[in-house]
Amino acid sequence: SELPVPAGAAYEWHTRPGAFERLLPPWDTTRVVERSGDVQQGRVVLEVPIGPATQRWVSEHQGGTPGVEFVDRQVEGPFASWVHAHRFEPAGTAGCRMIDRVVYDLPFGAAGALAGGAVEHRLRRTFAYRHRVLADDFAAAARYGSLRPRTIAITGATGSLGQALVPFLTTQGHRVRIVTRRPASGDDIHWDPAAGTLDPAALEGVDAVLHLAGESIAGSRWTEAQKRRILESRTQGTTLLAETLARLQRKPGVLVSASAVGIYGNRGDEVLTERAGVRTGPDTFFVEQVAHAWEAATEPAERAGIRVVRARIGIVLTPAGGALPPMMLPIQMGVGGRMGSGRQYLSWIAIDDVVGGLYHALVTDALSGPVNLTAPSPVTNAAFTDTLARVLHRPAFFPVPEAAVRLLVGQMADELLLSGARVIPERLRESGYGFRYPDLEGALRHVLGRAGG
Repeated sequence: SELPVPAGAAYEWHTRPGAFERLLPPWDTTRVVERSGDVQQGRVVLEVPIGPATQRWVSEHQGGTPGVEFVDRQVEGPFASWVHAHRFEPAGTAGCRMIDRVVYDLPFGAAGALAGGAVEHRLRRTFAYRHRVLADDFAAAARYGSLRPRTIAITGATGSLGQALVPFLTTQGHRVRIVTRRPASGDDIHWDPAAGTLDPAALEGVDAVLHLAGESIAGSRWTEAQKRRILESRTQGTTLLAETLARLQRKPGVLVSASAVGIYGNRGDEVLTERAGVRTGPDTFFVEQVAHAWEAATEPAERAGIRVVRARIGIVLTPAGGALPPMMLPIQMGVGGRMGSGRQYLSWIAIDDVVGGLYHALVTDALSGPVNLTAPSPVTNAAFTDTLARVLHRPAFFPVPEAAVRLLVGQMADELLLSGARVIPERLRESGYGFRYPDLEGALRHVLGRAGG
């Protein structure tokens, strides 16, 4: 495929930390277990899904010409043999042509050859995805010009959003420091929100902070204990982080803190920009109360002069986690359909645009306060269901009555599934953000690897 950068720049991108992870499709659960060396002389150990199980894949980088080509060879893994050459050739006045050439043999001889069509289909899906993401990332970098490398601390890095965001940041040339509850190692920063533990010295000199941590509100029926954990996971961590940043001698320039479109409540077909009012009081939904408290917890950082962006994120489309997998399951089983009336609006956003939107907020000094991170074209639940079914080539003829939804998930039904908000990303668009996937079908085809139909 054609890339809008010189061959040397495309090659160099592949040498950066996180390059493999950045190009890993969200439907692929392959995991890097170990790595050493570089793309000319190095070794990578992967754990790859093989049906319901996993298998170890050891790959060695050997040979190739620096700046032009690198080659990896399987020394242990699922194929009888595998050689993958990544080549970058000049094309046009300032671009290059990227060529992935894979030569492989399947195991088990003639029996293994029966799976050849499925393997080739999977490889074509994967490489189409990789080339599309890489071209889009280079285009995004060009839009922001020459940015100095920044040191960025990030919470919630192990979630599906964090796992997509971290390799994007590192391949853009930034240094990422992960704020984690695990014992800190290397560049990591340890914290314990429940205990109020976060060493201010570890954050001195950080240029920016991305705060994504918080327990998921989706899943099983809410209990009072779970609701308390959801609220505390957002308020305790955000308060601790904001107060710690406010006390620093060298404060970061910006804190981008996750919030959610749930703050708008159930608003029918009212068009909601960031200027729309939000409800308060004891009669509001639980998700509204959580979002209010979550956003309010950032105020210490704002009072200290730090630019604070409260990113109100919609339903994130990725098969790697969140809301999309449980929405897909009944449709894949042939028993899917709209929820209730189907008229409630669903404000969605592709995972690539959440990553891109958060980065845009990070580097755009004019943005502060609430920023809606949703696609510019919210749809009704019925339209979403029909589109998802079309992409999956499955029927969606079985509407789920409201009473059945309430019976299954209780309070969550009225707050998340049977209500909706028609949220528009006005501030993102006004500040110049260009959406990669503004329409629903294109977004679903991209994240599910079905761009070819």
